[in-house]
Amino acid sequence: MTEPCPPGGIEPRSGFCAATRTFHSLRPSAELPPDSLPATAAAYAFSILSSPLPDRPALVDAATGIAVSYPSFLAAVRSLAGGLWSVLGLRPGDVALVVSPSRIDVPIIDFALMSIGAVVSPANPASTAEEYAHMVALSRPVVALVAPEVAAKLPRNLRCVVIGSDEYKGLSSAGGAAPPPPVAVKQSDTAAVLYSSGTTGRVKAAAVSHRNLIAVLCAHRDNRAIADKEAAEAGQEPLPPTVTLFPLPLFHVFGFMMVLRSVAMGETAVLMDRFDFIAALRAIERYRVTLLPAAPPVLVAMIKSEEARRRDLSSLIVIGIGGAPLGREVAERFAAIFPNIELVQGYGLTETSGSVASTIGPDECKAYGSVGKLASHLEAKIVNPSTGEALGPGQRGELWVRGPVVMKGYVGDYEATAATVDSEGWLKTGDLCYFNEDGFLYIVDRLKELIKYKGYQVPPAELEHILNSHPDIIDAAVIPYPDEDVGQVPMAFIVRKPGSNLTEQQVMDFVAKQVAPYKKVRRVAFVSAIPKSPAGKILRRELVEQAVSMVTSKL
Repeated sequence: MTEPCPPGGIEPRSGFCAATRTFHSLRPSAELPPDSLPATAAAYAFSILSSPLPDRPALVDAATGIAVSYPSFLAAVRSLAGGLWSVLGLRPGDVALVVSPSRIDVPIIDFALMSIGAVVSPANPASTAEEYAHMVALSRPVVALVAPEVAAKLPRNLRCVVIGSDEYKGLSSAGGAAPPPPVAVKQSDTAAVLYSSGTTGRVKAAAVSHRNLIAVLCAHRDNRAIADKEAAEAGQEPLPPTVTLFPLPLFHVFGFMMVLRSVAMGETAVLMDRFDFIAALRAIERYRVTLLPAAPPVLVAMIKSEEARRRDLSSLIVIGIGGAPLGREVAERFAAIFPNIELVQGYGLTETSGSVASTIGPDECKAYGSVGKLASHLEAKIVNPSTGEALGPGQRGELWVRGPVVMKGYVGDYEATAATVDSEGWLKTGDLCYFNEDGFLYIVDRLKELIKYKGYQVPPAELEHILNSHPDIIDAAVIPYPDEDVGQVPMAFIVRKPGSNLTEQQVMDFVAKQVAPYKKVRRVAFVSAIPKSPAGKILRRELVEQAVSMVTSKL
């Protein structure tokens, strides 16, 4: 086992302990409930809700304006939980697949399932029948609660209840008459099976415990308390109640956790069925949205959009950036155009229940390019991928993390679990990172996505940030392109601004002026769109296949 850091051994600026070669969180330790206490994440979220219940909506449908109050939300969760127990016969540990766009029913379903100790397994409604078959084989659900348009794609031997159908409505009716009995669920029990995004291969199913989710909620609660205290000390008004727009999907860990947090903190979640940039701007204006969780491409779109300048976005206080690295260039251009909107950067994985690091407060948010400081209760190592040596501040290596947010493992895949989480509880993230002397974490790129040019390692994200700063480029992605002489060369896929005559050579010259010779972009393809996961991650695998097919078609 890892030796604890000796007293006084943690460097107060970076959080680094030289004796154990480990970085420690510099945040105040969030107070967690004793892990021996039986509790579900849903019950814990409801326990920290203010009393009396907030007099604002818990949920709002962005398209229709339909709102659900907190009393109605809690009643709907209780009724559905009763039906899931008495009619469907769900019991603690049973897995339920939930497949739907981000509609008002989804948080009610998620909370109802967790409250009886059943396991939520949210899946992408855009998946194919083959992908659903793979997910079902991994998580082995006993039932699926699905949107009407998805039901036909699910395996026929899986029981499906269509959301909004008479059968579904009957669950709530029956549950209203017969609420579920109290259940003793351990915090260590699985609360959710979340599917990793599969940007480099087939999806894996991460088992996240109630304890994992409770730890994230505790950190959110304490961060809010810190922000309110700082505002009071500065003589400022307390922050207004948060209204969060959800352009991100609820089946992704980012959206799943944000809804859990929104309810626990008594906030309002405005749900979008699917992401549409102009509709998102309209929703911010209409519902006086204060918080927008988003991937970096949304910021790029806002910078380049005339519509964003025309809309009244004055209610927007914070944009929370996650899903992919945000470049300094984009952050600085955004701050120049929207100076009153704070950019909170964060970093997490499905395997860490969505939480590893974030910036808190205006000063930290100015550390552009960084994803912030380690979350409460977390430890980290930066490990040389070749030698296994643990490195210090300013040195690049693979990020390993350990703490109460780390998943239990991958369901149905012992080998992948053993390769990702070691015997001491360290989760190997697969991300090339470093901490600076002040404890800020920087993500360089995915280790598996680094381009190997003549033995040099080229991070695609660095080149993408440069390309996205070009006024004629709407979006960009960089992939490794095979080359007999040098191994791999950086190839850029570019989405040009409408009407632009930007050429391949101009793209290559623009990058060449700003990077070392080995990092130059050496091939360019113009495309209509960059394929991305629902969380905004570039699907490089698809672009690599596209590049190969382009070569094949020319032969």
